[in-house]
Amino acid sequence: MENETLNCSPLLDYVDHMSKVDQVGTLALQLFVQLACAFRYGSDDLDVMGLCFRKDIWIHQVQIYPESHKPTLTDMHNTLMKKCGDNSYPFSFEIPNNLPCSISLQPGPEDKGKSCGVDFEVKAYLANDKCNPDETIDKKDTARLIIRKIQYAPAQVGAGPKADICKGFMMSDKPVHLEASLEKDLYFHGENIPIKIKINNETNKTVKKFSITVEQTTDIVLYSADKYSKPVFNQEFGETVDPNSTYESTLSITPVLAENKEKRGLALDGRLKDEDTNLASTTMLRPGVEKDVLGILVSYKIKINLMVAGGGDVTVELPLQLMHPKPEGDF
Repeated sequence: MENETLNCSPLLDYVDHMSKVDQVGTLALQLFVQLACAFRYGSDDLDVMGLCFRKDIWIHQVQIYPESHKPTLTDMHNTLMKKCGDNSYPFSFEIPNNLPCSISLQPGPEDKGKSCGVDFEVKAYLANDKCNPDETIDKKDTARLIIRKIQYAPAQVGAGPKADICKGFMMSDKPVHLEASLEKDLYFHGENIPIKIKINNETNKTVKKFSITVEQTTDIVLYSADKYSKPVFNQEFGETVDPNSTYESTLSITPVLAENKEKRGLALDGRLKDEDTNLASTTMLRPGVEKDVLGILVSYKIKINLMVAGGGDVTVELPLQLMHPKPEGDF
């Protein structure tokens, strides 16, 4: 994916208190804007004794007043400057394409504050120096804006995966064959996913039922080897397969966030304010990019499990990629 450019024009508010108006910062102060990509691994209310549960992955700052940064003006710049007036100062950032996409980990019902995950924040602030860790920046001299970095599905999708297994059981001379396949290797969020299933039961046992489960695996690679999986879809099917008989069918499933709202730690695509979102998209790894920089890796798999009379199971797994389609007219 090509580098993305962020364009904004910040405004600072000065309050009219009837008796007086807030003073504009002294001439010694300068106006800076920074864009930071960070991994948050604790909510604000856990910040104690000066500790901050946040790790910057990438950060860049520019000075926009007095003017030292003059970007090439785009249509977006011109529109915003016309809206904001003569005292607006344009700026732009190049977002490196090796940075992660925005991901938030779904909080539990009792959790408060900002969600854990990877986010991008634009911050405009008044300061004496660009990067002085000892300088205290007054909160009223700061404006913040959360943005999202997202990734769309490639224009071309590949052939779907296929898996099969042959498993024998005690007290039976012949095995159970299970085969499962998908039509393509990538599906869009909310799209029906048809799974073709073939069962050849050559045993003297009955396949009582089978289930289909979709698991999301979240691998937090930035600060620890924390990897866990959570089911985002599960359905049982009551069809039986008698001894020495076959079964073949195509079953459709649709894993969605609406059925998983209470699962703490589930990876979601980053959200803006109170906007709704969806399950996190599959992380697409570029060649040569270090995994540690990506912060959180998300993947999915489909598990088809047969329950055979007598206590045996037969299971196959298929990889699944979930992403957003590229909007029409998007460049």
